[in-house]
Parts: sequence; structure tokens; C-alpha cells
Amino acid sequence: MEKKYFVHESAYVDDNVTIDEGTKIWHFSHVQTGSVIGKNCSLGQNVNVGNNVKIGNNVKIQNNVSVYEGVELEDYVFCGPSMVFTNIMNPRSEFPQRGTEFYLKTIVKKSASLGANSTIVCGNTIGKYALVGAGSVVTTDVPDYAMVVGTPAQIKGWMCACGQKLSLSRTGDKEESATCQKCGREYKKEGNKVEQI
Repeated sequence: MEKKYFVHESAYVDDNVTIDEGTKIWHFSHVQTGSVIGKNCSLGQNVNVGNNVKIGNNVKIQNNVSVYEGVELEDYVFCGPSMVFTNIMNPRSEFPQRGTEFYLKTIVKKSASLGANSTIVCGNTIGKYALVGAGSVVTTDVPDYAMVVGTPAQIKGWMCACGQKLSLSRTGDKEESATCQKCGREYKKEGNKVEQI
């Protein structure tokens, strides 16, 4: 049966891997046992997908990224070049910690973007449509639609689903609102929670 996905001849795909149609896996990449990769994904050069990793549909992983066991990427996630995931909080070479009981779960929700050279410390959730700035180090959960930058990453603004930065204005005692200048989507914010209206 003809494969409905593409794997470059220099890439390795282990046994017991599921890859859906339209996905492309490029030069020198390695997809390890038990991984599930959705439709229309793009894995750039030198990407490593660890054992039992789940990757949704339409995910883009740029060059030199390792997605370790314990990490899950939902649909439309973007991983910039050379960004880093971890899966153990206190690693020791002398005392190996292998196996799912040691790995802290990291979830990157739908349509979040992780900038080039950013680092996501394990055990955190990146909210939907969030943007992690290039070179930032994420040490806590990132709310939906938040733009975080720095080391450690701090909230510096809020993003529309289309990728435009929002300009929020006060509409009540606690609530703020914004209309995206690019696409017209409307949002409301209360505390550190932003929702599309």
C-alpha cells in the first residue's frame, strides 16, 4: 500500500509509529516508537520525536527541535527553529530517570506558537493561541492568547487568533475588551483570562 505521507531517505521512522496523510518528515529526522503524528504536519531537518509523543494536525516543527516523551502538541502548533522542550525537572546523569513515571507532562494547546530558541520547562501548559517570544524561558503555565517574553517568561501582551497583538481597553471595573485591527475578532479580558466573544 502506498504511503500518503513523505519521509526523506535520510530520516528514520521506528516501528509502531502512526503518521497521517500529507505529513512531511525531512532530512536527518527521527520519529521514535509509539509516536502519533497527525495530518499535514511538517517536521523540518534534524527533528527528533520521542517515544509515545502525540502531535496533532497541521503542526509545524522547524529545524533542530526535539519533542521529548511527555510532550503533547495539539493542532496547528508552531515550534520555531532550535526551540527546546524538557521532560524531567531535576535530571541527573549519575541517577538515570527513564520511564513515564519520571516525565512531567507538557501540553501545547491549539495554535500556540513557540519562538526560535525558546525553552519550555516541563510540567507546564501553553494555552491556545499563545505566543512565546524568541529566546524566552517558560517556567509556568501560559494563559490562552498570552504573549510572553523574557527569562523567565512574563506576560507582555495578548494576541488575536490571527497573530495580531491586541490593544485592550477598559470597559468595566474588572473587564477589558479589544477588537483585532487585522481580522475584526472581538475579545474580553478579566484578570489573566482572555476569551473570544
